[in-house]
Amino acid sequence: MVTVKQLVIGFVSLFAIGILALFLATGWYTVDETEQAALITFGKVDETITEPGLHFKLPWPIQNVRVLPRETFALRVGYQETDSGLSYSDEAKMITGDENILLADLIVQWRITNPEQYLFNSNDPEGILFNASSASLRGVIGSSLIDEVLTDQRPEIEARVREYLIELIEAYEIGITVMDVKLQDVELPNEEVRQAFMEVTDAREERLTKINEAEKYRNQLINEAEGEQDAVISRAEGTSIERVERARGDIARFNALYNEYRQNPDITRQRLILETLETVLPGTDIYILDSNNDTVNYLPIRPIERRPEAEGGVTNER
Repeated sequence: MVTVKQLVIGFVSLFAIGILALFLATGWYTVDETEQAALITFGKVDETITEPGLHFKLPWPIQNVRVLPRETFALRVGYQETDSGLSYSDEAKMITGDENILLADLIVQWRITNPEQYLFNSNDPEGILFNASSASLRGVIGSSLIDEVLTDQRPEIEARVREYLIELIEAYEIGITVMDVKLQDVELPNEEVRQAFMEVTDAREERLTKINEAEKYRNQLINEAEGEQDAVISRAEGTSIERVERARGDIARFNALYNEYRQNPDITRQRLILETLETVLPGTDIYILDSNNDTVNYLPIRPIERRPEAEGGVTNER
C-alpha cells in the first residue's frame, strides 16, 4: 500500500523531472551572425543579444527570446510586383507644387536597431514605415515643381525625403533606422502628356544651348577687345616712354651745348651754323671765305673720314 509520504516524494520527483525537461527544451537558444535576440523576462526586454553562438536563459514562462534579423531590408513605395512584372500602385500618383500629376516610386532601405521598440511600441512597425515613407515623398513632391522632379533636382529631392522620413521614424520610436532612400522612376501619367513634356524639355535645352553659344561668342569678343585694348595701351605707354626719354636726351644735349656756348659763344655759334648746313645740305662741300672773299685753306676732315669708309679701309686716330 502506497503511503502519503511516497506520494509526495513521487510528486516532487515528477515536478523536478518536468522542470529539468522544460529547462532542457527552452533553456538555451542560438543566434547566428545575421541575427539579434531580445531576451524577455516576464514580458520586459532585459537584454539585446548580438553576439553569435549558443546562449542560455531561464525556462519559459520566466524568460523567452525573440530572434530578429540584422540585415538591411528594402521597402518599395509606389509600385508592386505582379505576374506581368512591376506596376505602379495608387501611392505612386502624386501632384506637384505646380499642379501637375506624375507617377513616382521610392525604395527605402531600413534596419531594426532597437528590438524592444520594434516588438512592443507598435503592432505593425513596417506598416508605419510604409505610410511615413509615402507621406514624406508626397510632401516633398507636393512642394516641388514638375521640372525639378523630372530633370536635375532629383538628388536634392531624395535628400529631403530622407531627412523628413528620418524625423518621422525617430518621433514614432518603432525601433527602425532608415539607412538610405532612392527615388526610382518618375514619369508622367500617359504617353501624350509625356511627349508634350519632352518637346517642352527639348525646346528648353535648345534655348539653353543657344544662350550658352551666345555667351561664348560674347566672351570671345570681349577677350579679343580687351586684348586689343591692352596692346594699344602697351604701344601708347611705349611711345610715351620713348618720347619722354628722347625729350630728356634733348634737354641734356641742349644743356651741354648751352654750357659750351657760355664759354665760347663765337665758336659755338659757327659750329651750330656748320652743323645746320650739313643737315640741310647733306653731301655738299663747304668752303670758308675770309673777309676778302678769298677761300681759306683748311683741313677737310669730313672727306678724309668718308674716303676710308668708301674704300673699305680703317683709319687710325692719331
